[in-house]
Amino acid sequence: MRTWFLAVVVAFVSQSQAAMSAASGENVNYTVRGQAYEGYYVSPGKNAPLVLMIHDWDGLTDYEVKRANMLADMGYAVFAADLFGAGVRPTEVTDKRQHTGELYQDREKMRELMLGALDAAKTLGADTANAVAMGYCFGGAAVLELARSGADLKGFATFHGGLQTPEGQDYAATKGEILVMHGSADTAITMDQFATLTNELEQAGVKHQMVTYGGAPHAFTVFGGDRYREDADRKSWALFSDFLTEKLR
Repeated sequence: MRTWFLAVVVAFVSQSQAAMSAASGENVNYTVRGQAYEGYYVSPGKNAPLVLMIHDWDGLTDYEVKRANMLADMGYAVFAADLFGAGVRPTEVTDKRQHTGELYQDREKMRELMLGALDAAKTLGADTANAVAMGYCFGGAAVLELARSGADLKGFATFHGGLQTPEGQDYAATKGEILVMHGSADTAITMDQFATLTNELEQAGVKHQMVTYGGAPHAFTVFGGDRYREDADRKSWALFSDFLTEKLR
């Protein structure tokens, strides 16, 4: 039973022209464990399947908003969760490590924050019974944490996400299929970790797809970054689109 209180206050906000979608997006203020968080919600219409999006170690930024709008244009509702707190969008590496490190050390809180985001999405009318979770980098590691928790979602997808399983955890409770999209030139998350996760999922009997992109480094999907790789981004997005089509009705 959850011991935290969740309250949702929704405020419609104007988006910059670059981030605008055909659907109307909104910033969402909500509370988990008594702390304020600010997510982003966009939906093309009633009864749209839901994608829960988890940000990378920068926090919820324009990057996630752009990806959310891309998905909305494809027919999906998206709730981009905030795992750091309202207004917390770290720009220095030390701060990014601090905020992600705190959650890596408190896995129960990490899980509660994602479940709280799902509750916030449900309050907005999202169909949380017809949903997939996805994440980038740190968000990918968080999504795998959600999968291990036994969350009743139809799938879990990671883009260049952390792959290591914490000591004492496994995938025995996982309910949805797992899709991992990984750059084989990623020096932060090695191919040894990729192989280990493959073995863990196979042993647990979890349906999964594990895909690598040659020459793609960590963060290969981040537009405008030094490590952006257009080919790997295009192919992984197409694979994820197919995954959504298969999993969400």
